[in-house]
Amino acid sequence: MDYLLGLIQQHGGWVYLGLFAYCLLKSGTLPLFAGFAAQQQALDLGWVVAVVLAGGVLGDEGRFWLGRRYGDGWAEGRPQIQKWIRRCRLLLEHYGVWYLFLYRYPKGMRTIGALPVGLTQMPWSQFSVLNFASALTWTNVMVGLGYVFGASIQSAIEQGYGLITLVLLLGLVAWGWWLIRQLEQAVDQNS
Repeated sequence: MDYLLGLIQQHGGWVYLGLFAYCLLKSGTLPLFAGFAAQQQALDLGWVVAVVLAGGVLGDEGRFWLGRRYGDGWAEGRPQIQKWIRRCRLLLEHYGVWYLFLYRYPKGMRTIGALPVGLTQMPWSQFSVLNFASALTWTNVMVGLGYVFGASIQSAIEQGYGLITLVLLLGLVAWGWWLIRQLEQAVDQNS
């Protein structure tokens, strides 16, 4: 771990650029590790927060634009996609604000998360304000957890607590699957 932290410190500018690009595209655990690296003084905490936030905001602004610009046209002649879009619109019109604050956390969701929001009637200005607030919350949670608990997490991994993490992850996935099924049933009943 010390070797990796040394490399990060040595190539800090490139690390910040890579962190920005990563957060522009997705929301995995790299910000958590960057918070840990800042706690270990391999990175500057202020720069970590700034690039994670900028990547998170700008990436979702771009996906919102793609959904707004190309969403309906892309679905023409594709009934399954049109059905998916109808479901998304119903869910987002009902749970839009909550959705904007929650879709960043499940693995893989943020990669496409803002696309369906672009398909709704939500004004871009409203999306931008909510997107910024959501990205700021996500940045503080992820980087903050890495910063505060990074050393404890490293110790737990070294002591073999990875199995507990796997069990918790599987439980979260099962709960998420159940929740998605419940939402789909509710949307089908309202369609």
